[in-house]
Amino acid sequence: MPSLPGPNDTLRQVLPNGIVVLARANFASPSVVVHGYLPHAGALHDPDDKNGLAELTASMLLRGTRTRTHQQIFDALESMAANLGFAGHTHSAALRARCLAEDLSALLALLAEALREPTFPEEEFARRRDQMLTGLAIRMQDTATRAAEAALAALYADHPYGGTLDDLAQGLRNLTRADLEAFHRQHYMSQGLVLAIVGAIEPTDAVARIAAALGDWQGPPPPPEPEVPPVEPPPHEVQRAVPLPGKSQSDIVVATVGPSRFAADYLPAALGNSVLGRFGMMGRIGQVVREQAGLAYYAYSSLTGGPGPGPWQVNAGVAPEHVPQALDLIRAELRRFVDQGVTASELADVQSQAVGSLPLELATNAGVASALLHVERYGLGLDYFRTYAARIRAITPEQVQRAIRHYWHPDRWTVGIAGPTEAAPVPAAATAEERA
Repeated sequence: MPSLPGPNDTLRQVLPNGIVVLARANFASPSVVVHGYLPHAGALHDPDDKNGLAELTASMLLRGTRTRTHQQIFDALESMAANLGFAGHTHSAALRARCLAEDLSALLALLAEALREPTFPEEEFARRRDQMLTGLAIRMQDTATRAAEAALAALYADHPYGGTLDDLAQGLRNLTRADLEAFHRQHYMSQGLVLAIVGAIEPTDAVARIAAALGDWQGPPPPPEPEVPPVEPPPHEVQRAVPLPGKSQSDIVVATVGPSRFAADYLPAALGNSVLGRFGMMGRIGQVVREQAGLAYYAYSSLTGGPGPGPWQVNAGVAPEHVPQALDLIRAELRRFVDQGVTASELADVQSQAVGSLPLELATNAGVASALLHVERYGLGLDYFRTYAARIRAITPEQVQRAIRHYWHPDRWTVGIAGPTEAAPVPAAATAEERA
């Protein structure tokens, strides 16, 4: 089969109850993977005082169903050497499963039962909530996590993306088992569910198996989607520090509002991000802060590119005494990035990397399943990966620079710093007039 999925070897079918199935065969392996998402069951639907509801609900789906206990579910999966998991995210709930092709019907029956008939046992609910609170307590002592939290809370003030770990912890404490039952009843439905199934099964057979397991599932009509408003960067640098006594490292995050995956300039921005802090030894940021100055344990940039205006950020881990100097170097490199854009040579390098890495990303059943969900979610079309190389190669340095200047505005970013209290204070960035 062709190495890249396309419309001639990928079946897309919508079941009468609204489930979208994307199926592709790969008989090189005896296994089958099923990935999926429910678009109406994400954390955007959490009430203000019940943060964590969507996440906890998803994580409880396998803790007991109408006919099976948590232990019985675990035993069934273990007997098949299969795995199945659910997770709650901002915009959706997600599922991932894997089994041998011969066990697919049994796995789909278990998946269907978890989606449709979870019972949220009180004892399991209390245990899972405590586990999540313990995980949050551990995360609250992580400098990288807290620096990112501080930067993004400042960037997304009064926005659905601006929640903090404290918000999440308090919300979890407010939850009851009845809250999970109500959320499941209102937000888990066939309409909008997307499943990608890839592996040792013919696509038409895969669709038939999913129809047998889930074809009679209906559920309520989808709820209205919460508004995700646009975000403007702050008028000047906003800095927030999180003291974590006793830590030996400090972390720095500089963030701005980036493109959604739906944005027309997402791919130019993504290539620009590769130049900034991904390519080779972590791009320009890594070269300046880590390689040349020797100030950072790591330094890189990332671009979220989800359904909404996610962050574009620079992350660095440094010794506490190096925070001021490292932050100044990051600021200077970001200004140069905006002023000068990327060179033709840099762009050619990251274009080659993007094109060359795609077959590796699609080398496994799981990689293909995730890719199919991606093209479905963002309306990219089943020919997307066949035309990807041409799309990437067609992007010009001018397009990349326009994207950079659209999202990065010098000194209009937020900065999060987390580390020991003895870390030196970091002065705010100079204004343009002061630098002049």
